[in-house]
Amino acid sequence: MQISTTPLSTTVFSAIILFTVIVSCSTNNSKDDNKEDINHVRALEGEELIVRGKYLVAGVGCGDCHSPKNFTDKGPMEDQSKFLSGHPSTIPLGKVDASALKPGNFMHFAPDLTAFVGPWGVSFASNLTPDSATGIGAWTGDVFIKTIRTGKHLGQDNGRPILPPMPWFNFAKFTDEDLKAIYSYLRTIPSVSNKVPAPISPDEAMKLAKK
Repeated sequence: MQISTTPLSTTVFSAIILFTVIVSCSTNNSKDDNKEDINHVRALEGEELIVRGKYLVAGVGCGDCHSPKNFTDKGPMEDQSKFLSGHPSTIPLGKVDASALKPGNFMHFAPDLTAFVGPWGVSFASNLTPDSATGIGAWTGDVFIKTIRTGKHLGQDNGRPILPPMPWFNFAKFTDEDLKAIYSYLRTIPSVSNKVPAPISPDEAMKLAKK
């Protein structure tokens, strides 16, 4: 039988080194795995995306401007039968208060809080339902996201600007996934045929004020 001539202290030292290397590698791998778990967020799909969109639409109060209202003893309440259908085309235009067109001023132009007067003229809350003729039914997800990102109608470079009080510059800070979620949810709400009037320029609004 061959007798090892390696000193005991050397053998123990080598074993300690080997153990340290193994533990170190294991710890590093564990840290990398945890880092991957923290940074990786699973993309939402299907119903999850829609639920997320519903949550965001409710949270940012899209219906405050985009839904016609019923007036109750508790104040204006969103008309759920016309949810997010924009300024009703059936409401006749009233007289514009000329003072609201001056810089720094602003006022509601419709009793149900879906139209607004300011230095930009008169703007109307748009129809966000999936109606293909009067809403966003013909919009693709990319068009919707580009519209929010650029503040231009249909996301076109030469498109008209999205007018106040729509805070598109705040919504532009949402992630692509959040905007996809909002778009996905809007595709599921009841379609309402309602052609919202085109914006009125400051000059045209002033003519309405003089009538």
